[in-house]
Amino acid sequence: MSEHIEPMYSKVIATLYPVMQRITVREWTGMENIPATGGFVVASNHTSNMDHFPLAHFLVDAGRAPHYLAKSSLFKPPGVKQIMWGTGQIPVYRGTTKATSALSAAEEALERGACVCVYPEGTITREPDFWPMVGKSGAARLALETGVPLIPMAMWGTRDIMWPYKDKLPRIWPPKKVSVSAGPAVDLDDLRGGPVDGKSLRVATDRLMEDITGLLEGIRGAKAPDHRFDPRTEKAARGHGEGRAR
Repeated sequence: MSEHIEPMYSKVIATLYPVMQRITVREWTGMENIPATGGFVVASNHTSNMDHFPLAHFLVDAGRAPHYLAKSSLFKPPGVKQIMWGTGQIPVYRGTTKATSALSAAEEALERGACVCVYPEGTITREPDFWPMVGKSGAARLALETGVPLIPMAMWGTRDIMWPYKDKLPRIWPPKKVSVSAGPAVDLDDLRGGPVDGKSLRVATDRLMEDITGLLEGIRGAKAPDHRFDPRTEKAARGHGEGRAR
């Protein structure tokens, strides 16, 4: 590892790493795009509650320890609470006056040289065929306000371990193929140094989602829809667990 790892984090890695080695068949690509040192933001698509583990596995294999922006409810259960705080994860207090504190905490982590992970869709995709939805601006804001690289990533295969909105427990046998790909940093050079406003955030977020979608197209060997699904204006997919999309 090229950064300081909290003692609790080292214990979690030592426990979960061999488990992930056993329950997944891994296809890792683009690991050379993960910065060896310094702070950076990782932004990935989100198709399953299982996503956190292969994403962390990939980053640990690349020599970096991920710090997630996670919903505050995960910081409350006994045992889980100690792990979340002890590994330096970052609580997000949705719909409260504390909501902006997550970005401040994430900025501080980036300034310390940490890898901060964000799911820019804000939730598991509701797009009918599991393509990335319209992104939120948090990842772009962090990258523009701190000047760190914004690394797009895509995952596929985690739904076979835990199907979204239906499965409560993972299906760990037989081992499932999980593909994770990291791309080059999103090109934000023309936006850096200027105002971080609605316009620049929209441009940066659109570029990010295009890069994530392109990576996922490569993994799936399929073309994403030309229109990006927006859950704010379109009906969310129902029966999300009825079929297995390619």
